[in-house]
Amino acid sequence: MNPHDKTFIDRRSLLGLGGLAAAGLVAMPAVERLRKSRSPVFVAKGQSYTGELAQTIRDGLLACDVQPNSFQGKRVLLKPNLVEPSRRIPHMTTHPAMIVAAADVFRDWGAEVSVGEAPGHVRDTEMALAESGVGEALSDGGLRFADLNYEEVGWRRNRGKYSGLKGIYLPRSVLEADVVVSMPKMKTHHWVGVTCGMKNFYGVMPGIKYGWPKNVLHHNGIPQTVADINATLPRTMTIVDGVDCMEGDGPILGSVKHMGLVVVGANLPAVDATVARIMGLDPTKIEYLRLASHHLGTIDDAYLDQRGEAWQDVRSPFHILDEAHLQKLRATPDGELVS
Repeated sequence: MNPHDKTFIDRRSLLGLGGLAAAGLVAMPAVERLRKSRSPVFVAKGQSYTGELAQTIRDGLLACDVQPNSFQGKRVLLKPNLVEPSRRIPHMTTHPAMIVAAADVFRDWGAEVSVGEAPGHVRDTEMALAESGVGEALSDGGLRFADLNYEEVGWRRNRGKYSGLKGIYLPRSVLEADVVVSMPKMKTHHWVGVTCGMKNFYGVMPGIKYGWPKNVLHHNGIPQTVADINATLPRTMTIVDGVDCMEGDGPILGSVKHMGLVVVGANLPAVDATVARIMGLDPTKIEYLRLASHHLGTIDDAYLDQRGEAWQDVRSPFHILDEAHLQKLRATPDGELVS
């Protein structure tokens, strides 16, 4: 990628400096400066699945200082959320129109684009593609799909070290990608509060190594392994489907909540923190974001450059389960709870 593209430099620089600081080779102020480097996050409102999504995504990436010419000849892997698709619950999974729109943008910029997913709850990926409508959309769009649950894997050292895992197995398509783009659905999550760009990367982890639904990761701590995966992956960015979202008992059994949003950014902790604020949650109380803020990027609103709409103007608290571990995530006392 373009070495002058600062949106791609910060995360790896921060990880490297963090390790050097731990070894006493660089001063902590250098780490602190990078941790608090400014990160742009783009928010668009009034979006629909029949609208000009490609233009919105293009505008969002450009607003976040992404350089189109840096994608020429590069391999881009789009990672939607197809956790447990059902035609009866379309607000559970990334809409096919979002995936095709993102692919159009990157292909226009000269990239080789493919789509990959390792559904966390279903072993039959063909069924997941059919139930989500994604299979038909990819066929119409001439897009290759990689079944990340069953691909050949490679082992990589765990760069995050938040969990006890010494290393992480990643599928071939992920290892060979120049950029992996997380395309989550904006949802509540019954264990960690929010599932967005970072948590969506659970779906790059191969079921043949981690089981269904990624039990090895759950046993090593969801927040810790979310942070580890994001620290170990190649370069990443995220495009959030926030049009028809899920609240309540997410990420599978919740209710639809229409927001009409698309959120874009190259710093995943920054984007996820912004989405949490829109949902009425305090990102500093979400454990995997708190961990990520140490080395992967800032979640401090004072260091986020909001492009497009201000998150305060589109904020609409999501219902969350009436569980003690979730209630404490509320940014403010307002907003109803459901059980």
